[in-house]
Amino acid sequence: MDKLGAGVIGLRMGGEHLYAYANHPEVEVKGICDTDEEKLKELAEKYNVKFITQDYKELLDKKDIDIVSVATPDYLHAEQSIAALKSGKHVLCEKPMVPTLEDCQTIIEAAEKSECKFMVGQICRFAPGFQMTKKLIDEGRIGELFYVESEYAHDYRKVGGVGGWRKDPVKIREPFLGGGCHAVDLVRWIAGDVEETFAYANHRVLTDWPVDDCTIAAFKFKSGVIGKVFVSIGCKRPYTMRSVFYGSKGTIISDNTTPHIKIYDTGMEKLEFVDIPVDIASHNVRAEVNEFIDCIRGRNPLLMDAREGARTVATCLAAVESSKSGIRCQVLTYDK
Repeated sequence: MDKLGAGVIGLRMGGEHLYAYANHPEVEVKGICDTDEEKLKELAEKYNVKFITQDYKELLDKKDIDIVSVATPDYLHAEQSIAALKSGKHVLCEKPMVPTLEDCQTIIEAAEKSECKFMVGQICRFAPGFQMTKKLIDEGRIGELFYVESEYAHDYRKVGGVGGWRKDPVKIREPFLGGGCHAVDLVRWIAGDVEETFAYANHRVLTDWPVDDCTIAAFKFKSGVIGKVFVSIGCKRPYTMRSVFYGSKGTIISDNTTPHIKIYDTGMEKLEFVDIPVDIASHNVRAEVNEFIDCIRGRNPLLMDAREGARTVATCLAAVESSKSGIRCQVLTYDK
């Protein structure tokens, strides 16, 4: 079996993609791209990459590259992903897929016209604790799901991004989408699509940022489940994505930073939670890349396609719109 040639655009977040490709037996890294020349040279030497460039179009012109990871700032995802698809490359795009509903439609059209695969890197679907949570729920361990909640609490004081792109007053990056898409995609993955949302937000901590730094959104799912997602980028605490799933026969508490999840079900003798051990892999890009390779090779179906990425974006943006307008907002579904 011939190896697939891989290229990475954006080497901050993309550094993890590079590591994953370099350690996959069916892949050979053929090129990397970043605007930071020092970072380019450093990683090229570390991974023995022969082709480096500061212009992503030069990387896309390479005929020996079959796969491209787009791991640049959010507002560049659509342009670069669409260009890669048109160049005949399979694309793994970092989350959130894109920052606007218009970009969602554009990228869906490009992906569905292309013969190549397009996948969105919703990394929480590869965290062992969350995978175990979904498995137990799907198996009926806690009965019928009726309420879910998740949170993305991450102090952004020192993570404004290269050049401060995350707090750019012109290219606005809404935290409920930029970081909160982790929690929103998680509850969507487990409870299904969201039909309607109502949200509140405030801006009390990161006062030099041009966006609300705390949002709480209530969700009504199509399945009849209800839930909420809390997002704070101004919180003063260690990072967490603590999530709770309530069913008719039990409850699961899980996150992506502890070596266990907690479960109680009505079959247990005592009314107390029991720990189930899991690996810690909060940012399991290697598993994400492995999944993408399996999809390209035809071993697995492609589940995180452009429409699925768009549904998470649309859910986040509906919550943002609700927080600004003070009214309930419907969520676009992006069904075919």
